[in-house]
Amino acid sequence: MTFPETTLVSGASSGIGHAIATARCALGELVIGLDIAKPNGPVNWTTELCDLSKSDRLLATMQKITATHDVTRVVNCAGIARIADLEELTPEDYHTTMAVNALAPAMIVKACLPAMKRRGFGRVVNITSRSAFGRALRTAYGGSKGALTTQTKVWALELAPFGITVNAIAPGPIETELYRAANPPESEVTQKVVASVPVGRLGLPEDVAATADFFLSEASGFVTGQSLPVCGGLTIGGVAQ
Repeated sequence: MTFPETTLVSGASSGIGHAIATARCALGELVIGLDIAKPNGPVNWTTELCDLSKSDRLLATMQKITATHDVTRVVNCAGIARIADLEELTPEDYHTTMAVNALAPAMIVKACLPAMKRRGFGRVVNITSRSAFGRALRTAYGGSKGALTTQTKVWALELAPFGITVNAIAPGPIETELYRAANPPESEVTQKVVASVPVGRLGLPEDVAATADFFLSEASGFVTGQSLPVCGGLTIGGVAQ
């Protein structure tokens, strides 16, 4: 393909999204980050600020982006987690979590479809979670990631005739800045988590980015509708530990 490659990464300002955006820039692509805050420090991509829980603002932002860019690769990485048991769940928390984690990815991909269909090529990667397989205290979060996992399969079926593939990555424990702040390396909890991972370490954002690179590549054209845990072996046997 000879046209300029444009990739949109939601949640690009930190963590896994930042690693994915960095990797795509290294490949020479034009990267647009979509996030509620700007990255800390210099980056090689532009950032559009948007609260993904506000559908009207998201639609306006996507209209602005697609008016000047043909986005052929999308990574839906932005997400929020409200950890609470069922008795503490509020309608506001539930609806906000669903809006950011499930509805926003749908609206983002929908906005980019005209360019993908016109070019006969598209790649979508949704960052889901092992919580989609069922974890306590995650009614809203697990439900939203379960919805995104199902949406991945639905979109894969709908969009395959147009040369568009859609896949998901379900990360295990990934050592992002937020994870380190909440789980110091020397803490007993962190040590127990590391001990439970068959490969014997926490994942890195770059581990997820490397997987995303394959799903986003032209070489992945025969892979669609799949959800791949990047978890160091935690989900061997199909059970999220």
